[in-house]
Amino acid sequence: MDAAHASTSATLRQRGLTLIELLVVIVVAGVLMGWAVPGLQAMNARQEVAAEAHRLRIALSLGRNTAITRRSAVIVCPSPDRKRCDTSDWSAPLAIVLGPLAGNEFDEDALLRVVEAGRGVSVSYRQDGKPVRYGALGRPAGHNGTFRICGRHGLGAQLVLSNFGRVRSGSAISC
Repeated sequence: MDAAHASTSATLRQRGLTLIELLVVIVVAGVLMGWAVPGLQAMNARQEVAAEAHRLRIALSLGRNTAITRRSAVIVCPSPDRKRCDTSDWSAPLAIVLGPLAGNEFDEDALLRVVEAGRGVSVSYRQDGKPVRYGALGRPAGHNGTFRICGRHGLGAQLVLSNFGRVRSGSAISC
């Protein structure tokens, strides 16, 4: 019985960590966090750029497919208030609108769909300030255009809209 009593009293004495063990664990955790956080931030920035490229692809594909299906003109443009096109900020919600516009304004009945705004990135498209206009055959009016997507940490990407209405990924860019 003495051996059993001695082993239970030894286990009762060792219940916690010593101060040195606790400090070692905290230092190791701090070093690991300092090493991992920059990598996680860069990964998050790349993911934001990829998500914005995907959002633009979806909006442009929906616009093109709608123009072909309805055999009419369809316009894709940023619309912060869902009443007019404002091509100064392509990271705003993207409106897919039926038919030609009267200036930059469109009727509520002409609004087909809205693709919600992205987060944490800036998007620019051509300097002429025109929205993307698809004809009945799904071809955008005008010339090729390039979307520049700039995220945090200087990471960015390009999407190129061809004369046939297709979107392809351009090269990675630094912003």
